[in-house]
Amino acid sequence: MKIPPSPPKDAVKFCEFVTSSPTPFHAVSNLSSKLLASGFKPISERSPDLDQFQPGSKLFYTRNQSSIVAFTLPSHPSKETSISFAVGHLDSPCLKVRPVSKRQKSGYLQVGVELYGGGIWPSWFDRDLSLAGRVIISNKSANGPSYVSKLAKIDRPLLRIPTLAIHLDRSINDAFKFNKETEFLPILGLVADQLNGTGTGQGPSRTGTPQPFSGNSTPKENEEDVAKMESKHHPLLLAVLADELGCEVGDIQDFELSLYDTQPSTVGGLSNEFVFSPRCDNLMTSFCSIEGLCEAAEPSSDNTIRCVILFDNEEVGSVSHHGAESNLLPSFVERIVSLPAYEKIGYHNLLANSFLISADMGHAVNPNYENKYETNHSPKINGGIVIKTNANQRYTSNAQTTFLLRRVAKKAGVPTQEFEIRNDSTCGSTVGPHLSTHVRTVDIGLAQLSMHSIRETAGSHDVRYYIDFFKTYFDVVREYDLDLKVD
Repeated sequence: MKIPPSPPKDAVKFCEFVTSSPTPFHAVSNLSSKLLASGFKPISERSPDLDQFQPGSKLFYTRNQSSIVAFTLPSHPSKETSISFAVGHLDSPCLKVRPVSKRQKSGYLQVGVELYGGGIWPSWFDRDLSLAGRVIISNKSANGPSYVSKLAKIDRPLLRIPTLAIHLDRSINDAFKFNKETEFLPILGLVADQLNGTGTGQGPSRTGTPQPFSGNSTPKENEEDVAKMESKHHPLLLAVLADELGCEVGDIQDFELSLYDTQPSTVGGLSNEFVFSPRCDNLMTSFCSIEGLCEAAEPSSDNTIRCVILFDNEEVGSVSHHGAESNLLPSFVERIVSLPAYEKIGYHNLLANSFLISADMGHAVNPNYENKYETNHSPKINGGIVIKTNANQRYTSNAQTTFLLRRVAKKAGVPTQEFEIRNDSTCGSTVGPHLSTHVRTVDIGLAQLSMHSIRETAGSHDVRYYIDFFKTYFDVVREYDLDLKVD
């Protein structure tokens, strides 16, 4: 029997990243650790230390814990300096816990959820689900309370959305339809278990044994806060969350929690040619762009500022303080031109000479639905970069920007493919259209199947293609851009 080749190392690293990044908050935290290990220094957007903006420096900052800006400054900036942007997003369709989530029916504890983005929601049924996100907790001391935002990821199945047995609905396979409000509620446990639970201040530990918490305050002092939270959420759910964070239930002030599939991301297929994973859209391009930035040559005299910006809320229109329609990109440019070495360049001149890659995922041809694809625009998994074009500007690519991109891909040794939607289909979009109002933009991606499903399929070899492409892009794009000027 032929032994399959070992999984590509970069694909394995990507799978580990996705498994540890169930929310944009976790993805930003993990990418920050990667940047720190690669010599980047963290700064604060609220109060940046301009002394750190030195020639040749490598810096990054975050906003809302769910978006990130990482960049390098050239060693010898001049009036010809430009910015090479690679941008994407960190969010994916999911279910979010409602502000008041406590539900109960037919002896089951249920959790109220809201749909985020345009998911393939039937794929969420009968999956082992858990909770992850960020939690605002209080730390009480003699000097009064202080507050901190902590990340939480409960690494065991807690919830499930059960389908109806085929014996009770023989037509269920004909067209699986369901009411998103009344028939899409996860079950958390049984009412009987809650009645027999330990109550406020204690909860099941990760080992399943009730454990007292070791917070800084007693349940009595937290009685009012506990009652308020337990009026909105099941007490045992709060107890599990407090156990994960090592605090008292009463210390929990607020949270943003999402449901996620506990099945790890993995490499698969006969020859390990696939990545079977949640959130390929768009963690794959987020992971690869940061890897490419870290692998690029050290900042040199090429007069290029290299910058990766990863936004939140793309799946719901990018309209937020940390989305692509925010001032995250413009404020970055404004901060650069305020520096003495760049102030003579000016905001508009700097952007006019800059270039931006909108990096997202693309649609691989599905062999079971070939008629859904335009005949000559059917990308293949492990076929390299997908250039995405749409005459109605749902994607922003044009002849000038795709010409430059193809040259970079050729230099990197990365194949390219083309994608356009059929005229009888609707086209998705990216952060590209929002940002192309500021800077020249091209839309690209990697080919994947089952976009917006709870389990997507991408190419294991495409991961290295993408990293090599971004690395080369940061190294040579300015040189290539000077060969063709279109005003």
